Amino acid sequence: MANREAENEAARNNYTYRQSVVVEEMDSRGGRSGEYREVREVIFSPSGERTERMVGKPLMNLKRMKQTEEDFRDLREVQPFLFTTDRLWAYETKFRGEETVDDVDCWVMQVRPRQILQGQRLFDGNFWIDKRDYSIVRTEGQAVPQIHSTNPDHENLFPHFTTIRENVGGHWFPVHTHADDTLQFRNGPLRMRLTVRYLNYQKFQVESKIVPSQP
Repeated sequence: MANREAENEAARNNYTYRQSVVVEEMDSRGGRSGEYREVREVIFSPSGERTERMVGKPLMNLKRMKQTEEDFRDLREVQPFLFTTDRLWAYETKFRGEETVDDVDCWVMQVRPRQILQGQRLFDGNFWIDKRDYSIVRTEGQAVPQIHSTNPDHENLFPHFTTIRENVGGHWFPVHTHADDTLQFRNGPLRMRLTVRYLNYQKFQVESKIVPSQP
């Protein structure tokens, strides 16, 4: 499975796509009381370097929450997490059974960090693995560690989420992440929703030029 994940990651690194993020604060009646929205494009520069570009300006009117460095790292590294061979050392795994997800026969595997070193952001949850080719088609879990503090301004909690993948050019890429969770802050619980969409995957094509040889 990790070898298959390495193939998926190598392939995804050659694709451009658009990523939209919506974070919503919910009130006690289930309505939206504040939100954060942004759209980024993952593109290649003329020299072929992979980079990000913000599309327009983010919408920011959250009342009790704020987007932190850890939140943005999780958007890049944890929610679309690919469990490649170079990450095996950081995790322990346990077989959890078999289940059919979206008409795909899967093995279910629990994945947990062996330990969390300072500054790391890791995944703690479950994978659903296609029996046919060992591709991960679904992940459910949480970014860890939670950051607790006696100072409410320094507390940083993260929701349970589900990421769905689809087949893109023979590889399974994340296309949708969703979370609807109540975070237990010291100054009171807060229900929030997270929606991330990975859109318009396009394989990057290097343009080449034929330069006439000098006589």
